[in-house]
Amino acid sequence: MNQKKPLGIYIHIPFCMSKCAYCDFLSGPAEEGIQKEYVQALHAQIEAYQFLANEYEVRTIFIGGGTPSSIDATDIKDILSHVYRIFNIDSSRIGNVEIPDNKSSNGVGSKVAGIEITIEANPGTLTKEKLLTYKEAGINRISMGLQSTNNTELRLLGRIHTYEQFEENYHLARECGFNNINVDLMSALPGQTIDTWEATLEKICSLDPEHISAYSLIIEEGTPFYEKYADQEGLPSEEEDRFMYHKTRTMLRDAGYERYEISNYAKPGYESKHNCSYWERIDYIGFGLGASSCIDTIRFHNEEHLQEFIRQKDIYGQNERLPEVFGKDEKVQLLHKLGAKEIHVLPIQEQMEEFMFLGLRMMKGIDIESFNKIFQAEFNTIYGHTVDEMCREGLLERVDHKVRLTERGIDISNYVMSEFLL
Repeated sequence: MNQKKPLGIYIHIPFCMSKCAYCDFLSGPAEEGIQKEYVQALHAQIEAYQFLANEYEVRTIFIGGGTPSSIDATDIKDILSHVYRIFNIDSSRIGNVEIPDNKSSNGVGSKVAGIEITIEANPGTLTKEKLLTYKEAGINRISMGLQSTNNTELRLLGRIHTYEQFEENYHLARECGFNNINVDLMSALPGQTIDTWEATLEKICSLDPEHISAYSLIIEEGTPFYEKYADQEGLPSEEEDRFMYHKTRTMLRDAGYERYEISNYAKPGYESKHNCSYWERIDYIGFGLGASSCIDTIRFHNEEHLQEFIRQKDIYGQNERLPEVFGKDEKVQLLHKLGAKEIHVLPIQEQMEEFMFLGLRMMKGIDIESFNKIFQAEFNTIYGHTVDEMCREGLLERVDHKVRLTERGIDISNYVMSEFLL
């Protein structure tokens, strides 16, 4: 029997209490009836993609949004139950995460043991009942969208919560047995100073979460922030932004966190396995509104209009039963029938470029021998000159059979990565 390939699953819940001023995601408030219809459409879509179960084994599941914790927790449990029923999950393959209770009443505990299953949650949307339902459903990692410990900065971002509500929800998650928690933070905010950013880092480090994601604010077109700050007036300077980044690295390092990706820090063994799977180019399937997928080098995304996505559930059950093994052409044909958008088979050149772009985001860098094996090509013939030039400029370094960014390279990583366009 052939070994199944690893797979990551992303589940998009596009609903939130209110839209933040900087957010350009496919998300927004919706009445409960629409939410229930959406969940039913998700069930249908998950079942329609059961043809992947013959080829893949699920390693990670990530429920993102929007704010997944804003909807009924039993809906989250039902969505995961569909995933467990349709897809292969080998619980022995992934460690370093909490093992759910094998005696849970729904019988899924033993099936999902060891798999990293994350749900995003915003402060102010969690209750003890929700958290216990998540645990019963097999969720073992919480990612909390805090952004700042400064209430003035939170109000300016359009967040609906206070820092005090975050702390209350954080401790509640601990009390309910969650021992793998990420906290999202954001620097370079309007009016933010180096002192207020340091205060945010100090407060979060004192809580000792297992993982911290620390991103600089990006002003996205089409958001309220774009109208106010497109000219960068009122934002920290580029120099202050970089100082905040370097301060983040040193403060978190001193607190016991290892930077394993440009913007992500973790206690040993608590790196986000789901996010790492993206950077390591492991296949992933996205369920839900606008969610992206890359399967067998085929990239596509889902319908981006909510009502149309909900209506698509009527087509999911109309596809004929497929053989256990089928090729890329058959997958493309089936994806068209399932309403997938912008289906694109990645040529080898784009695959090589992605190998570099994504791999260089990680501090361990890219592995030359892996490149040679995957692409049946000689790395130094294709990229050797570029790497040597970047090394001379102090932006990259070769360590054994790996290539990785230097600290200076991280500061201008977008430029470095652009040099690997073929």
